Amino acid sequence: MHLLIVEADYYKDLQAELIKGATQAIEAAGGTFDMVSVPGALEIPGAVAMAAMTKPYDGYVALGVVIRGETTHYETVCDESARALMDLTINEKLCIGNGIQTVENEDQAWARAKVDDKNKGGGAAQAAIAMIKLKSSFAA
Repeated sequence: MHLLIVEADYYKDLQAELIKGATQAIEAAGGTFDMVSVPGALEIPGAVAMAAMTKPYDGYVALGVVIRGETTHYETVCDESARALMDLTINEKLCIGNGIQTVENEDQAWARAKVDDKNKGGGAAQAAIAMIKLKSSFAA
């Protein structure tokens, strides 16, 4: 299995922990990965779509953090990034683990990012791997 990790590097320390979890999960499953960075969560689906058009990957891991602010921009980023990833999953049959964390505050973000806590980066990679295996079972 060869996956692409697409990470939004807006919150660099949180991202580093999400990436740690994702890469550990991929390596534990015997997979390999490439990684690209984008400015924010809204750019993740676009990067996945571009990669899918140009280079074959078995699956994709989307990693980002969106922390609620003072405006409605939070809802737009959360809703549209999730919708676009789901559209890619359904319409293009891509195996995507959605690890974009949508949280109220930084404490919640850290609890979800930490490998020794909720490990949502690892969970997103495991979801992508599970979908890759499922897709392979239909091809057999």
